[in-house]
Amino acid sequence: MLVWLVLSAVIVVADLVTKYYATNLLNYAMPVEVIPAFFNFTLLHNTGAAFSFLATQSGWQRWFFVSLAVIVSLALVRWLQTLNGDRWMAISIALVLGGAIGNLYDRITLGYVVDFLHFYWGDYHFPAFNIADTAISIGAAMMILDLFRKEDTTAEPKA
Repeated sequence: MLVWLVLSAVIVVADLVTKYYATNLLNYAMPVEVIPAFFNFTLLHNTGAAFSFLATQSGWQRWFFVSLAVIVSLALVRWLQTLNGDRWMAISIALVLGGAIGNLYDRITLGYVVDFLHFYWGDYHFPAFNIADTAISIGAAMMILDLFRKEDTTAEPKA
């Protein structure tokens, strides 16, 4: 289990380091073009959840999301303890755990999550995100794929 917790720690460190640089090198809400017509670095603060869900609320959502992240992180660590050689699921849990802790740190210390990766196409702008969000998304996608992998291995042979 230690190797998976180390992977989570690497995600947390990568997330916090990149957020530190984004905060100190970028001006708030001022895009810095990286790939024209596709990708910018844009420093933003998200007091809500994914896609700024509940961001406009009065502040109660900060502690709600902190509590939720703590509960989910503890559940993920417990789940990680129960795995018996399922490397794919262990990696996915470690990615989600690392991302959750990275964003949890921001919520506790800052009251918001630092986002800075901003993809767009024409007038369509995908919500800004960060390394933690990326790890959570990849880990969640791996969990969903795992459902299909296991479904295929447990299916009865067709006659």
